[in-house]
Amino acid sequence: MVLVLSEEVREAIDARRPVVALESTIIAHGLPRPRNLQVALELEDMVRREGAVPATVALLDGRPRVGLDKEQLERVANEDGIRKLGHRDLPLAVAAGASGATTVSATAQLAALAGVRVFATGGLGGVHREWTVTQDESADLGLLARTRITVVCAGVKSILDVPATLQRLETLGVAVAGYGTDRFPGFYLSDSGHPVDWTLDTPEQVADVMRAQDGLGVPESALIVAHPVPEADQLDPGLHARVLADALRACAEQGVTGQAVTPFLLDYLVRHTEGASLSANLAAVRGNVRLAARIATAWTRG
Repeated sequence: MVLVLSEEVREAIDARRPVVALESTIIAHGLPRPRNLQVALELEDMVRREGAVPATVALLDGRPRVGLDKEQLERVANEDGIRKLGHRDLPLAVAAGASGATTVSATAQLAALAGVRVFATGGLGGVHREWTVTQDESADLGLLARTRITVVCAGVKSILDVPATLQRLETLGVAVAGYGTDRFPGFYLSDSGHPVDWTLDTPEQVADVMRAQDGLGVPESALIVAHPVPEADQLDPGLHARVLADALRACAEQGVTGQAVTPFLLDYLVRHTEGASLSANLAAVRGNVRLAARIATAWTRG
C-alpha cells in the first residue's frame, strides 16, 4: 500500500511538529451537504489555530492519503459514490482504485503508519447491545488493541453497550483515561454513568503517558483519552433516554441488523431530537479536536 502524505503533513512529521489526524467519515456520511464541507474546513482551522497541522485521512482513486488539500476535501464532501471504509476494506479499495471516507479504525491505522500519533474523533465504536445474540462488535476495538495511537474521543456512541465496551477494552489491554473527569463520557452526554480508573488533567500529562507507553516497550496499543462534551452542550439526558428507547424499538420492529444498525439509530436520534443530537455530536468533536492539537503539541515538545 503506497501511503500518500500531503507536503504539509510530511514536513511537519519530519520536523517533529504537532500533527492531528482527522477522520473523513463525518464529512462524507455524517453531515448533509454543504454543511459537511464547512465543518471539515472548520475542524482543520481549529487544529491550525492551536499551532498544529491537520491530517484529514481518506482514500482517493485507490490512494490512501494522510492530509488533504481543499480540492480533495471537496471531493470527499460532494462526490457521489464515496464509500465508507474500515481498516479491513483498505486493501480491497486500493486494488479497486476506489474512493472512500475512513472510519475510526481505518483512520487510526493509516495515521499510525504515517507516523501521526494523535487522532481526534467524536465517539468510538464498541460492543453492540444484544451482543450475546448478534456477536456484533466494532472493528475499532481490535484495531486499537494493536495500534500505537492516542485517540481523543467523547467515549463510545451511546447507542452501544457502554459497560460491555469498557470491559472489552480492558480485556484487549487498551488504556483508557478520563480527561478532567473520573466518569466515562457518553458521546452525546457528559457522563455515561460509568467510572474510569484513571484521570488526566493536562495535555502534558497525556503526553507523559504516551512517552511511558514507548519507554515500557509494552505491546502496541492505543491510549483512549475520554473527553466529555461540556454539560451546557450535551443532549438533554431525559430526551436522550426516551428517544434512544424508541429508536431501539423501531430498529427491532423493522428488522434492522448488522452494519445497518448504527446508522439507523443515529439517524433516528437526529430526526427525533430535531437535530439536537447532531449539535451535541459536533460540540464534542470540536472540543476533541482542540484538545488533540494541544496534546500533539505537548507530545512534540518532549
